[in-house]
Amino acid sequence: MNDPKQLFKLTGKVQHYQWGGFSFLPKLLNISNETKKPFAEYWLGAHQNAPASLDGESEVLDHYLQHYPALLGEKVEARFGRLPYLLKVLDVKDMLSIQVHPSKEAAMLEFKRENEAGIPATAADRNYKDDNHKPELMLALSDFWLLHGFKVESSLWEYISQVKEFDFMKPLFEKGGYELLYRTLMEMPQAQVNSILDPLIDRLLPLYKKNELPMDEPAFWAARAALTYNREGIADRGIFSIYLLNLVHLDAGEAIFQDAGVLHAYLEGQNMEIMANSDNVLRGGLTPKHIDVQELIKHVDFKPLVPNIIHGKKVSDFEEVYLTPAPDFQLSRLSVAAGVETSVTCTSAEVFFVSEGVVLVEDTNNEQVNLMKGEAAIAFAGATVILNGQENAIIFRASVPSPVHS
Repeated sequence: MNDPKQLFKLTGKVQHYQWGGFSFLPKLLNISNETKKPFAEYWLGAHQNAPASLDGESEVLDHYLQHYPALLGEKVEARFGRLPYLLKVLDVKDMLSIQVHPSKEAAMLEFKRENEAGIPATAADRNYKDDNHKPELMLALSDFWLLHGFKVESSLWEYISQVKEFDFMKPLFEKGGYELLYRTLMEMPQAQVNSILDPLIDRLLPLYKKNELPMDEPAFWAARAALTYNREGIADRGIFSIYLLNLVHLDAGEAIFQDAGVLHAYLEGQNMEIMANSDNVLRGGLTPKHIDVQELIKHVDFKPLVPNIIHGKKVSDFEEVYLTPAPDFQLSRLSVAAGVETSVTCTSAEVFFVSEGVVLVEDTNNEQVNLMKGEAAIAFAGATVILNGQENAIIFRASVPSPVHS
């Protein structure tokens, strides 16, 4: 290799998970999908399972940064030793699994344990794909629905009181709070799950099919989950979580942060998502993927949570930042009009993804990358990046928050 460049076009990797849609990401990325494969996620980062490539060539980002770690910036290299974040675009057609992410300390211990047990990295029953935590911020690109943390007690009582089959939950909650209730639901025999959920779903499905269930009620999503994930003789116990967790609706431009221990599930919509550079997910239902209830419960924070909707904080005429407590990442949104120029200075490796319009990206070494809608570039520590709007453009900027550098 020659001396490292400061600016590259970046090509991400598509993940074809079964819950993805068929048209949003192909249209955004200008990719044909004649075979109707589900396009679920587009990864723009250096995770070893799906690293992005530089200039569309065989050179991949994780290897490049291993060869030139100084491109991360001195303080980011010292603290993280790698690109600390992963940027994604998601299209959620079918609801995702009820899931939780481990803390950093737990991920390190459990990843080491599974390695020592000889579980292959690609095994279907592998729980820990790496040694990192996975706090995440999602920013809605459309109307977006998700489950996020346990309801407060008054709301929980209200919703379980509406379902006669849920009467058994009240004494459990009174005796042992959220943990005893949730553990009981997740560990009860399948026959008991069926006896509770089957009559409920039998009542809901005719209403759902007649469009008589509102989307802002758990019943709508319970019916949809049953149609998507129930199998003959097996009611998916993930449906319980739809009634116990906060049902959140985000408008485009609104965001929410999910830290370690927060039970959640994406239900419908498109978003930008940024997270610590990890693929560690513990699942408890609403998925054909590997479910490990005991591992999930080990990492759940059994406390109520009032959802905190995050709005962008304007930091310049062009840029608004979505602030979180995570030290690994920061996401901001830049609006650059046609014929207008602005510049930013990179303190670490930073990804620029164009969701609308066209922008010419330049650095002070006269490297240039012209980005159309659905395209991305990466610039490295010390680079001054000039963004020149060729058409009115929306650009998402992934970076490492400034306190890391202070």
